[in-house]
Amino acid sequence: MPRQSAHRTHSPYKPIENYGVIGDLSTVALVGMDGSIDFMCFPEFDSPTIFAALLDHKKGGSFKLAPVMDGTRLKQLYLPESNILVSRFLSSDGVAEISDFMPITNLGHAHAIIRRAKTIRGDIRFRMICDPRFDYGRAKHRVQKKKHEAIFISEGADKSVLRLRSEVPFQIVNGAAVAEFTLRSGGCAAFILEDARDRGESPSSGPDYASESFKQTMNFWQNWIHKSQYRGRWREMVNRSALTLKLLTSEQYGSIVAAPTFGLPEEIGGVRNWDYRYTWIRDASFTLYALMRLGYQGEATAFGRWIEERCCQLKPGAPLQLMYGIDGRQDLEETILRHFEGYKKSRPVRIGNAAHKQLQLDIYGELMDSVYIYNKTAELISYDFWQHLTHLIDWVCDNWQRPDEGIWEVRGGAREFLYSRVMCWVAVDRGLRLAQKRSFPAPWGKWTSVRDEIYRDVYENFWDQELGCFVQFKGSKAVDASALLMPLVKFIGPNDPRWRSTLRVINEQLVEDSLVYRYNVLKGAAEGVSGREGTFSMCSFWNVECLARAGDLKQARLYFEKALGYANHLGLYSEELSLNGEQLGNFPQAFTHLGLISAAYYLDRRLDENGATKIS
Repeated sequence: MPRQSAHRTHSPYKPIENYGVIGDLSTVALVGMDGSIDFMCFPEFDSPTIFAALLDHKKGGSFKLAPVMDGTRLKQLYLPESNILVSRFLSSDGVAEISDFMPITNLGHAHAIIRRAKTIRGDIRFRMICDPRFDYGRAKHRVQKKKHEAIFISEGADKSVLRLRSEVPFQIVNGAAVAEFTLRSGGCAAFILEDARDRGESPSSGPDYASESFKQTMNFWQNWIHKSQYRGRWREMVNRSALTLKLLTSEQYGSIVAAPTFGLPEEIGGVRNWDYRYTWIRDASFTLYALMRLGYQGEATAFGRWIEERCCQLKPGAPLQLMYGIDGRQDLEETILRHFEGYKKSRPVRIGNAAHKQLQLDIYGELMDSVYIYNKTAELISYDFWQHLTHLIDWVCDNWQRPDEGIWEVRGGAREFLYSRVMCWVAVDRGLRLAQKRSFPAPWGKWTSVRDEIYRDVYENFWDQELGCFVQFKGSKAVDASALLMPLVKFIGPNDPRWRSTLRVINEQLVEDSLVYRYNVLKGAAEGVSGREGTFSMCSFWNVECLARAGDLKQARLYFEKALGYANHLGLYSEELSLNGEQLGNFPQAFTHLGLISAAYYLDRRLDENGATKIS
């Protein structure tokens, strides 16, 4: 154990949970507690990186800004109800702060980072190193030095151009801008890094740009979160999750990325290193549900229209793709960045995602559930959209029995998965409900017959009498946490005897201290990728909601509040938690925060109904 601790101390890679995120609804940057921006794709979520020291500390590039002091204690926080991040450095010699944000203003210029160094107490020396590496660290660049600015010009195919502005004098050293400067108590210095591609004169050249952008960006975030209709327990965590989801939303397209990063490992040193900078159809219903529950109809409507565009692009008889680029593009070819050593040498580092070509039948259920929610709570869908949906439902009716790769995107061969089967039922069921609610024409006889056949198939072929639970796939003896969604999508009642038994088995086999594993490989779960993984935070929140729906409010609340304790210092979650409680996988992950919002909403309502005292 002491050797592990020593290794962590000297590692050039910070723990994943030691980061906060800032963004401008086009992309996101990860800012370490030590003031270093170590990951950023630019100018969009799925653009190549300009900073990727998180994946290779030598070749990835970073933007460092911090005081030069020994023995500092580090703290990091968001300014109230905002996505403006403050990193604080405390020592006996003085106190310093770095504030970071990406402007969301009416000043006419987008795609910028504003970093402000400030001395709170003492005379403090700071160091700034802006060292971009273009096109995932593959492209060389040249630098043009001008008065108060440096222009970084990529010589790669990406043709990126960045401009760094500051009143602080700096030098160019090995392609990086470097500065050292001293600020007395109350002193402040700003650095602005912006997109400089064919944009003409930028308003950032004005003397008040940084301060005005700060005010307008703060107003934007505070006005946005004040629109939330959630007034229940755990409001601070729910609001932070909502603000995080908003950060992961493309203002231009209305889509939401699963996470803003790629290559962060599910196991340190392992191969489970995926690219999550895309929009999964699977996330659609959960996203729309969360946004509507919080009162964000505008965001729900924008995402709903993005979903409609994907459906309308399909040819009759063609299956839906399970994930898309944020702009709806379909080609997400997976390649490996062999020149990157990976986070703590976790290789390979992948961009793109080969799973986009997989067959995952569950996405049709999530799609139809999202459309049903959208039609019910946002706006009525058009007849033209309905016609496209009928083609999809007919496709499900003809293909629901096929083996597929399932929700976990296994790479060990297709199976007949329980969750895929259940969600095929949801697809047909929601189609029937929507047709009835809107009096749309539909092949009632065919759809009803298939829906009933799927239902019987689940009970007859996926229920294991000996184990007393529904199993992961037909013929297996493994239990899968995705079964937790069965009562949430109303396939089965939360107090049905078979479900209560399944919930008990899941909690016996997959739960440790409120945290839930996806499945147990040792029990024969399908997977196809080597290595171990941690607990899945979104599954932990699904379990909380299932316990609450089953009436076990005391246990649900205990598990929920324990799971909240595993968030990082800012209330953010990655995809997984390691065996020692550290964050693993891409960060932050939308699905986890969606699960938190859903569980909080339902549990809070049930506690109110049962007369429980609120503790915020």
